[in-house]
Amino acid sequence: MSIQNKKSPPVVSKGQDIEIRVEGLAFGGNGFAKINNFMVFIERGLPGQLVQAYIYKKKSNYAEAYIKAVIEESPFYVPPQCPHFGLQGCGGCIWQNLNYTEQLKYKEAQVRECIQRIGGFRDFSVEPIIGSESIYFYRNKMEFSFGDRPWHLEKVENSENQPEMVLGLHVPGRFDRIMEITSCQLLSPLSNEILGFVRQFAESSGIKVWHNREHTGFWRHVVFREAKNSGQLMVNLVTSGESESLPVVKNLAQQLLTKFPQITTLVHNINRKISQVATGDEEIVLAGPGKIIEELGKFRFSISANSFFQTNTRQARILYDKVIEFADFQGHETVYDLYCGTGTIGIYLSPFVKRVIGFEIVPDAIRDARLNCELNQVQNCEFFEGDLKDLLIQNSQAKTALPAPDTLVIDPPRAGMHEKVVNEIIKLAPQKIVYVSCNPSTLARDLKLLCTTDYRLIKVQPIDLFPHTPHCEAVALLNHQ
Repeated sequence: MSIQNKKSPPVVSKGQDIEIRVEGLAFGGNGFAKINNFMVFIERGLPGQLVQAYIYKKKSNYAEAYIKAVIEESPFYVPPQCPHFGLQGCGGCIWQNLNYTEQLKYKEAQVRECIQRIGGFRDFSVEPIIGSESIYFYRNKMEFSFGDRPWHLEKVENSENQPEMVLGLHVPGRFDRIMEITSCQLLSPLSNEILGFVRQFAESSGIKVWHNREHTGFWRHVVFREAKNSGQLMVNLVTSGESESLPVVKNLAQQLLTKFPQITTLVHNINRKISQVATGDEEIVLAGPGKIIEELGKFRFSISANSFFQTNTRQARILYDKVIEFADFQGHETVYDLYCGTGTIGIYLSPFVKRVIGFEIVPDAIRDARLNCELNQVQNCEFFEGDLKDLLIQNSQAKTALPAPDTLVIDPPRAGMHEKVVNEIIKLAPQKIVYVSCNPSTLARDLKLLCTTDYRLIKVQPIDLFPHTPHCEAVALLNHQ
């Protein structure tokens, strides 16, 4: 059934096919269209497309649909390079068929809209978005999962009696389904070759992959970490703890090193937990130092199998340079680096300030941060482990508290900051706050809380670290009034 934009109220119901033209992109990356002011969100719809869509969810004020067929293509369409791309394909690069200039336009607009709509801000500037120099093979880390319940582009599922081993990426919204990936455009062509070799070895080993429902099996993940500037490469093999199967990993490691001498270190993580995460309770270094070294400017950073590092190395340097520019350091400042991770931001800005004090809840990250200071012979950085809200409260109550910060640099996870952390920051009253965020909505929420007192939002800089996805990094500057 075709629905036209008429004056009479539309009849849109679940299970209905409609013909509709996509008007734009909504927050989160889906297309949207309106039928007499009734909003329809269309999975993977591109601006300007005329599509036949199927309504699979209907609420009082909006509906959700997926595309059954494209009738007229978008003027911003470009051919995707990934062989796994499709309307029902891998959920990673959902904008790979959208012109990159248009991607940037929508990302910048969505950062502005979130801060205006959620934060309620009007008097601030949004700088033109900084795009990524590389839009393919830009990531420095990828995690691939083993599975025995494959998912094909046609959504044809194999019989339960005929399981097959697959190695690839999780289907969006499905913890128990893996899409076979043979050529991913995110890490490197070399990683694709290694992935194929690991797949063939696991298939021929006769050892079962991990089963998410039964919690049995051996093969779980393959994780790559690739230093884009130094060229070092880590392969991390994650398995369960089946003792009888463990020797096979050493055999795989030997064959990988022979076939791919570019691998600089091989790590085996043993995950004995039920949860399907690509980390382990025990880590065995099979070859090399067990970590890679990446370079950012004049600094070198040690990256272990499970440590955090900004996913787009080249854009990370642009991001950190923007933090320094926004902060406008004069050399005398004490800087608190909140959610400091492995210390990359703090160490990178250390030549411009008197002292950096980092706070982080993850013990391994604090260990890596201290090692990175030693690696770079940085003397003016120190790091404290613990829950940030507790550390800030303890510091304010201590007899010999740390010096008050002149500037705060904040880089929280996607969920943003705990409200108690926001309250403690307001009590600290630094002259400047530079907030780095990978989630514009939580950024806007936290900025609103910070600016209820004596802070004013000055400007925001969107930076694209994730081409072909709806995600966008942003740096915000707040001044104390």
